Amino acid sequence: MKKTFTYTALAAFFALGAAGQAHAVVKVGFMLPYSGTYAKLGEAIENGFKLYVQEQGGKLAGQEVEYFKVDDESNPSKGPENANRLVQRDQVDVLVGTVHSGVAMALAKAAKDSDTTLIIPNAGADAITGPLCSKNIFRSSFSNWQPGYAMGPVALDKGHKTAITISWNYAAGKESTDGFKESFEKGGGKVVKHLTLPFPNVEFQPLLTEIAATKPDAVYTFFAGGGAVKFVQDYYAAGLNKTIPLLGSGFLTDGTLEAQGESAQGLLTTLHYADGLNTERDNAFRESYSKNFPALPPDVYAVQGYDAAQLLAAGLKAVDGDVTKKDAMRDAMRDATIDSPRGTFKLSAAGNPVQDMYLREVQGTQNVNKGIAVKDLADPARGCKL
Repeated sequence: MKKTFTYTALAAFFALGAAGQAHAVVKVGFMLPYSGTYAKLGEAIENGFKLYVQEQGGKLAGQEVEYFKVDDESNPSKGPENANRLVQRDQVDVLVGTVHSGVAMALAKAAKDSDTTLIIPNAGADAITGPLCSKNIFRSSFSNWQPGYAMGPVALDKGHKTAITISWNYAAGKESTDGFKESFEKGGGKVVKHLTLPFPNVEFQPLLTEIAATKPDAVYTFFAGGGAVKFVQDYYAAGLNKTIPLLGSGFLTDGTLEAQGESAQGLLTTLHYADGLNTERDNAFRESYSKNFPALPPDVYAVQGYDAAQLLAAGLKAVDGDVTKKDAMRDAMRDATIDSPRGTFKLSAAGNPVQDMYLREVQGTQNVNKGIAVKDLADPARGCKL
């Protein structure tokens, strides 16, 4: 009997040890753009995430973190296949991705189908925290509606009564310009025209001619990357900036200012982050990021990656690092207050940040903070049923 008891006790001991080891590592799968137009953005997000983990001594809630990476190629058609490589082949506990909204939609479906926790560190597609919302899907960034909506009150405060909106004819552009229209018209303004061109077309001249002929008080736009550079330069070259102020979502001037040069000076944009917030938290983040990753600036993408790690840490802490306790971990993530470089924020019931939106002015190569355009702005999460 003594031997039997000893063997049973040892078996139980080793079984407990094996179970403990099984949860001693949290497997994080990055599905981000590592090639193409958005490669630098993916790199910044990963850098930000890893910086926070590094600041916690290389662990989250006492657990080692193991990373797996897949290049999403910014290709929505490859989204399901790439997501399944991380979920099924690598059996990650948490997915982190991505930049492109079309890819993020596929990633959200894969996460929902497999009941894998997903943290989105950029893609702003409204549907993700709208009709596609789920208890396992979170965002550490923004919805496309938020920066657009925040610019409406700014335009009204400047005395503008009429506006034209312009963007590529795709979801991000429509959601951003719709957000602007909603708040601008709610305050008494009028959007007289919405101009579009196919993505990624940059032949802006006919639309600029139409803007000049219509003579609105202001123009609100959503463009990003190379399209943003070309639009701002063409707007400036046409001389429209002298008579019709150009307003935009922050992505018009984020990561584009060196290329835009003189043509961007003085532009006003709205976003959930600005250069030089000059808070103790933001200054510490910018110093640490610049020291560890000198090749890239401490921009909004790095902040969103950093906060994705903070959000995961909040959930893991609540369950003592046991990722198998999914419901409790997700409840804690949704209830967490994130001490972000952008300023503290909480998540809405739909999993989107409720956050301050900053008014920024281009000065040199900086988007300088000019104050808060809208405080604690929550995405309406239209269509979300949890």
